[in-house]
Amino acid sequence: MTKFRKKPVVIDAIQYRYPNMDQVAEFAGEKFPVRLGDKAPNGGRQLIISTLEDGVNGEAKHVADPGDWIIRGVVGEVYPCKPDIFAATYDPA
Repeated sequence: MTKFRKKPVVIDAIQYRYPNMDQVAEFAGEKFPVRLGDKAPNGGRQLIISTLEDGVNGEAKHVADPGDWIIRGVVGEVYPCKPDIFAATYDPA
């Protein structure tokens, strides 16, 4: 098996802290619309984020709970990341 190391990249991110949906929606942009979902297990409401795979009329596949980080990826895609994974993976730039 060959090992690989992730290239160092600087990302943009915002933490979803219900009820800052408007800030997250502005961060995600028109290409990746967000909407409120069900009640989150940790309180507040889940956030549903459209993905690259969704297309214009597709069903969103990413769900963020309050406290999750919303990341803008290297090709402009937007997706959630759990706080513990975010802390283990990213440092402030």
